[in-house]
Amino acid sequence: MTDAQETAADTPLRTTGGAPPDDVVSAPIPLLEPREGIPPVVADNDALAEVVAAFAAGTGPVAVDAERASGYRYGQSAYLVQLRREGAGSALIDPVGCPDLSALGEAIADAEWVLHAATQDLPCLREIGMTPTRLFDTELAGRLAGFARVGLGAMVENVLGYALEKGHSAVDWSTRPLPDPWLRYAALDVELLVDLRDALEAELERQGKLEWARQEFDAIASAPPAPPRKDPWRRTSGMHKVRRRRQMAVVRELWTARDLVAQRRDVSPGKVLSDAAIVEAALNMPPNAHALAALPGFGHRMSRKQLEQWQAAVDRARAIPDAELPQPGQPLTGPPPPRAWADKDPVAAARLTAARAAVSALAERLTMPQENLITPDTVRRLCWEPPARPTPEAVAEILSAHGARPWQVEQVTPVLVEALTEATA
Repeated sequence: MTDAQETAADTPLRTTGGAPPDDVVSAPIPLLEPREGIPPVVADNDALAEVVAAFAAGTGPVAVDAERASGYRYGQSAYLVQLRREGAGSALIDPVGCPDLSALGEAIADAEWVLHAATQDLPCLREIGMTPTRLFDTELAGRLAGFARVGLGAMVENVLGYALEKGHSAVDWSTRPLPDPWLRYAALDVELLVDLRDALEAELERQGKLEWARQEFDAIASAPPAPPRKDPWRRTSGMHKVRRRRQMAVVRELWTARDLVAQRRDVSPGKVLSDAAIVEAALNMPPNAHALAALPGFGHRMSRKQLEQWQAAVDRARAIPDAELPQPGQPLTGPPPPRAWADKDPVAAARLTAARAAVSALAERLTMPQENLITPDTVRRLCWEPPARPTPEAVAEILSAHGARPWQVEQVTPVLVEALTEATA
């Protein structure tokens, strides 16, 4: 540990949001180097076996992080995995050279994994054979504890008194070899993750929220992989401008063609064709490649072959029979959009207004975001189809059926019962 780290280790807990402020807040200490230096990148099976043995022999929680190449490569695969554990030190693993990390996952399966914003990294870790059975999410812990800023850099600074250098978060992590400044940044991301976990656990315990956090962490760890998104083309940026079904078909055909090209080339779809260009083509319905070339996003740098490829997608959309055109909007699986409630069911709209106000007031008292106290979708579903009598038992049953954790049910049931009762009266 460096002198700076020893100094910061003695610094009292810095907090914001729901936690009490310190009388004196000193300037954060720059964290410039991992305490054992930058570890070598593990890129072959022999080196991986040594890491597996070291982490199996380590003790305590395991800090885990992953770097992706979002915006550069197709998909959300991991291009670097960082770990740190007491007794094992830090490790940087290249999933390109070591695509199967299941042995490492098994070696630390019984340990608690410490991640920041776990739901972002778990899918790419699962792809390479790493799935935790227990975890601690420092970002979610910060939310529950009432911190106003919950990014890793802000949390490390506010809680531990260090300043992390965050300049490489959006670089192309598929680059090989990875430059030393990037590797230093990656190693520092797990350097203090366990320290942050310990400080946040103490803060949650002080606030009486530690059991709530544990229930949230267990829910993340036990959640199954998310199913493939239905009609992902509908999430094209600018889609709100596309109103006619034939135009929607153009978006769908162009999006699908772009996705195939991006997957084949292993590049981000946005580097193949922008969302804005897709929407322009849908709105203008160009009759030929020449007209397509005149639209924004299909400029002079695009080859004739590429233009013909995109025009073919537009032509396919033109040829779709009317009965097979996509419908405007996806089928609803729950309540209608809240803006439509006043017309469709004024009583339900009154219930929702009262419930939202009650949840907002409770979240403020508990110093946490409303969406972490109870999901807005759960509140909407309860208010759209409330129980015949809004008793605590009936409301609690509905909340649980929609996935609310026991602590959430316990906290929000009384205020929701009161809101439903008053709105009905």
